Amino acid sequence: MSLSSLPEWTVSPGLTDYPAALADMEARAAAIYAGEAGERIWLLEHPPLYTAGTSSDPAELLDPRFPVYDAGRGGRYTYHGPGQRVGYVQLNLAQRGRDVRAYVSALEGWVIDALAELGVEARRAEGRIGIWTDDEFGREAKIGAIGVRVKRWVTMHGVSLNVAPDLAHFGGIVPCGIAEFPVTSLAALGKTAGFAEVDAALANALPAFLDKISASA
Repeated sequence: MSLSSLPEWTVSPGLTDYPAALADMEARAAAIYAGEAGERIWLLEHPPLYTAGTSSDPAELLDPRFPVYDAGRGGRYTYHGPGQRVGYVQLNLAQRGRDVRAYVSALEGWVIDALAELGVEARRAEGRIGIWTDDEFGREAKIGAIGVRVKRWVTMHGVSLNVAPDLAHFGGIVPCGIAEFPVTSLAALGKTAGFAEVDAALANALPAFLDKISASA
């Protein structure tokens, strides 16, 4: 596969069941590793749920008001639900430099670039994985989360971006183990962009993202 080729771009309508998505990711990762399928960017939306990463602390599950799933990815507790764009990124890092740290940084940069197109100035935060901005009260707030798993150099999971979710749903957990900062969304920031605009911005920023992780390949 040429590194210049773009991954398959899949957008699932409606709400996608989390266990089904997890099984689909696992199957696709195995097929990518075996050379039987190409890379994929899968954009979807889940019903309300919490996922537990491999570093999750049970004390950070404050109110399990929604189903809780073991995600198998790195990180801690995360919320997914309606109004949040989830992007599952399945790339073959064996052909793209084998640098997981660079991959995570590039994921952050991908969402930051897309947000810039949507009129939101976002950034990385030293020591805190994710995508950060200033909320409507001028506080530093998290607008996007990163959680990845790499199996035989094929990536799974990826990013989530808060478009217009019910932010109260995050109250059942300590999001990503960080209690001192709030979460925000495009809607909370007064941005009217919906999934179509968000997806278009992510698509526009995709080539630069792929270039970053493939630079050392």
